[in-house]
Amino acid sequence: MSLDLLLPVEDMAVAHTALLADLSLGKNIKIHTKKEGLPKLKNVQIAILGVLEGRNAVDNLGTGKDLDKIRKYLYQMFPGNWHLNIADLGNVPQGNEVEDTFFLVKDIIAQLLKKNITPIIIGGSQDITYANYRAYDKLDQSVNLVVVDNKFDLGELDQTITSENFLHKIVMEKPCNLFNYSNIGFQTFFNSQEEIDLIDKMYFDAYRLGEVTHDITMVEPILRDADMVSIDMGAVRESDAPANNNAVPNGFYGDQICAIARYAGISRKVSSFGIFEFNAKYDEREQTAHLIAQMIWYFLEGFNLRIDEYPFESKSKYKKYIVLIENESINFYKSDKSERWWMEITYFNNKTKNSTLIPCTYQDYLTANNQIYPERWLKTFRKLN
Repeated sequence: MSLDLLLPVEDMAVAHTALLADLSLGKNIKIHTKKEGLPKLKNVQIAILGVLEGRNAVDNLGTGKDLDKIRKYLYQMFPGNWHLNIADLGNVPQGNEVEDTFFLVKDIIAQLLKKNITPIIIGGSQDITYANYRAYDKLDQSVNLVVVDNKFDLGELDQTITSENFLHKIVMEKPCNLFNYSNIGFQTFFNSQEEIDLIDKMYFDAYRLGEVTHDITMVEPILRDADMVSIDMGAVRESDAPANNNAVPNGFYGDQICAIARYAGISRKVSSFGIFEFNAKYDEREQTAHLIAQMIWYFLEGFNLRIDEYPFESKSKYKKYIVLIENESINFYKSDKSERWWMEITYFNNKTKNSTLIPCTYQDYLTANNQIYPERWLKTFRKLN
């Protein structure tokens, strides 16, 4: 069983918990230690999983090490008014080949998903996202992937998967379970016009850094529809997260990336959450390690606030608004619980008429009232039809 191959949390991080207050996270989660072994997974809702793999990182040699520096800061934090069962399962070791590591990551995450446990993955190079994606093969479901990154990571696919071309492999390789890809925070000058056009032609979603930072709440419906979330720490500006050899001057501020993590946690659909490209040797005063610990804390905070809404309960419980655009009617639904919005898309599958709801914003509703099709509606309609 692959779980038996996990390495325990380093003794230094475990010893640090002895000095912590009784109410701290480190004293209230199950930890895989050399002494106690792997914790039991019964009733566990969230599992923290480090991945000691960084051989395919482009220009970020050294990532995938010293992950316990992140744990040190996470353990000393205090939980909110949570009722979560959390386990830190330790680290996935490097295999003889990168493919061996991928196999382990895929197998372990698949086991966790089948047990209804949400993994929080700490990497390591971002190509681990591919192994995470392949874990969904055994669940026989389509996958919506959201990546927070200043690049699309399409790259040129050759014999070797890297942190800058893993998306190409996800899109092209069979079986293809990917239904939608959304990028949050891309910066135009890091992506060729051909790549930008390709993302648009495939009806994928891409949101520029300036667009998102102007109104961070716009990411909520994007993350509400995600199954997987992958964050490249290179998307955070260097002044806030220096622990990445590819760090750049512009990017998300620390509070903004924490807000994104919280929205991911709130999403009832998100079943795996990964943070990648942390490189401790560039981390001044362990600032990035501390920030990643806070990102995990905010994800946990959001997870605790999850409520059952569509598709986990019937749309009949929501207020319905009908908007006519030309000869088309679009049904909008608003939840009384959270005041969040959805819009309905009708499509044909084997000549059978079907409908589905996709997350949207109040602004999408206003856009439709102005006789303009919301962009999110158009892309999904074209993809389904």
